[in-house]
Amino acid sequence: MSIIEHSEQLISQALLHPRSIALVGVSDDPGKTGGRPLQFLRRSRFAGKIYPINPNRDQVQGEQAWPSLSALPEVPEHVFILSSTDTVLPAVRECAELGVKQVTILATGFSESGEEGCQRERELRDFAQASGVRILGPSSLGVVNPHNGLVLTANAAFAEPDLPKGNLFVASHSGSMIGALVSRGKARGVGFAGLVSVGSEADLCVGEICQATLDDPTIAGYVLFLESLRHGDKLRAFAAEAARRGKPVIAYKLGRSNAAAEMAATHTGALAGEDDIADAFLKDLGVVRVEMLETLFEALPLAKRMPAPDSRAKRVGVVATTGGGAAMVVDQLGIRNVTVQPLSEATQRKLKEAQIPGSAGRVLDLTLAGTKYEVMKKALQIMLEAPEFDLVVAVVGSSARLQPELAVKPILEFTGADKPLAVMLVPDAPEALGTLTRAGIPCFRTPETCADAISSVFARRKLSTAAAAGSPQLAQAQALSEAQAYDVLDRLQVPHADYAIFPLNGQIPTLPFEYPVVAKLCSAEIPHKTEVGGVVLNIQDPAQLSRAFETLRTNLRQKAPQLVCEHVLVQPQLQGMAEVLIGYRVDPDAGPIVMLAAGGVWAEVLRDRSIRLAPVSVEGAREMIEEIRILKTVSGLRGKPKGDLEALAHAISKLSMLAQRPELKLREAEVNPMLVLAEGQGVLAVDALVMQSA
Repeated sequence: MSIIEHSEQLISQALLHPRSIALVGVSDDPGKTGGRPLQFLRRSRFAGKIYPINPNRDQVQGEQAWPSLSALPEVPEHVFILSSTDTVLPAVRECAELGVKQVTILATGFSESGEEGCQRERELRDFAQASGVRILGPSSLGVVNPHNGLVLTANAAFAEPDLPKGNLFVASHSGSMIGALVSRGKARGVGFAGLVSVGSEADLCVGEICQATLDDPTIAGYVLFLESLRHGDKLRAFAAEAARRGKPVIAYKLGRSNAAAEMAATHTGALAGEDDIADAFLKDLGVVRVEMLETLFEALPLAKRMPAPDSRAKRVGVVATTGGGAAMVVDQLGIRNVTVQPLSEATQRKLKEAQIPGSAGRVLDLTLAGTKYEVMKKALQIMLEAPEFDLVVAVVGSSARLQPELAVKPILEFTGADKPLAVMLVPDAPEALGTLTRAGIPCFRTPETCADAISSVFARRKLSTAAAAGSPQLAQAQALSEAQAYDVLDRLQVPHADYAIFPLNGQIPTLPFEYPVVAKLCSAEIPHKTEVGGVVLNIQDPAQLSRAFETLRTNLRQKAPQLVCEHVLVQPQLQGMAEVLIGYRVDPDAGPIVMLAAGGVWAEVLRDRSIRLAPVSVEGAREMIEEIRILKTVSGLRGKPKGDLEALAHAISKLSMLAQRPELKLREAEVNPMLVLAEGQGVLAVDALVMQSA
């Protein structure tokens, strides 16, 4: 057994299957936060030893209490610290001295409460690393394992009896959400194999906890409630392994409305906001990121049935007993850019031959005839066999509530179909919903969650080499000059325009290329040349070039006299069919990313961009190109001239290979603009900015 496997086994055992538990600071009042865990553990018939610790009482809730951990007859495997913030560090030190394997901390007052709290959390983290004791929290509401009665939580929602057992594992940054998800899952007939409130992740984090449970045969899938991508390397390792094992991961992440992440030196840092990077990170790891809370449960059966699709496999067929219900599904899918595929002539012919009533066009509307078992069964069979669909959605009307057994009977015939079948029930039909859920058929209560689940499952991508591991985090970086940046592009075989370097205060040179040209200040101290008037365009002849040099000297003297610049870079002034930005950066959480966006003056205006984990293959780069709206204008649409998008795909892939070149110590690299020339003529970088660590 490897060291990593041994560590994972210890986490799983002490966290979720402890043989003994101590409750430090447990209250005598079961109604109080500090009294709930003891009450819940007894009610759930937890079979292990439970030791209440309270130095002020001989008994707690009618049970013997011990004054300290040291007074116990054995060393508990798991200690839940329920006492106040100021007692946490001494209690953790005592746990380490005794050899306790797992500590969970309820208290707040750490990183969320200012510098003093941040210092407390740093001490906690450092102590965990030095001592080997594993810490869950702080700000953790606890851990629940329904299969062994471990209800080690202060969450009031677990006061309800009959905790549903199942195969779903939940890890949440928010402690209150584990209770909320249990109640929602219970209403849907969804059971759980474990729920963990991870809190501030001072030590144990979402990725590490979930990774430790992957060998558990009772767990078939994961639900994550994320507030950030803290410990992104651990989350990356878990998600990649879960994808390989076919255990779906569904995530709801806060932050879609965040402003862009802290400005970096490049446009890439400004445009690739925190949530954009998180979105790319999750999708590239095969995680289904949903927009709606309810979809967390509804998406899992669909994710189990569907592997990560390629970029073309996103065609949905719709069959319905109600035209209005079908229209709602089509609408919701449409606004999420999911194609509802019309029935082909061949499929319509088969329906006609089978004497299936109704109308067939964008959807197959069976009307009331679809409530008949044979009609719906035959229609579904034909639709599921039709090659034009990657997924079929059955929309069931009022019969789902009035005659639930009859309404779902034909659908249950296709639980083992090769092609995924999903169901949207128009009325509130809990009995039909429960029947379908128990059968493992993806089913939805609203058109919004139906569309959210389908689009989210389609949006995840096949696991790429980028998912294997991230790059080491780089220290503070400094800009290279534009000429040095072009040297980096040469090493990566990314094409750029010709250029020549001349002394800023020298004589006007003879150029090795034709006019018109551009003249730019060239210095590592001036990464953003336009801000100091460091660029002169449309230079037509030697006389204008002479004046351009004088302009550059004057602007530098007036606008940035403190900066050192001894050279001017001159290059041909070129024009392409389109301008794009290709950027690379090492994100502190997600690791290396590559971004393609509208370039030039449009970069910050349109926010038209596509992001992937780096490195990206040429095929992946082609998918990125398809996502950029401005490039539709040079895609050959309606017979218009086509740009060299294949050359662009190769350039994107080559720049992204910086993720595999750690010796270059590059934190950011950006080409803006990259000119897209006519098909067959390639692409050319005409400006570049590179940030290199010391």
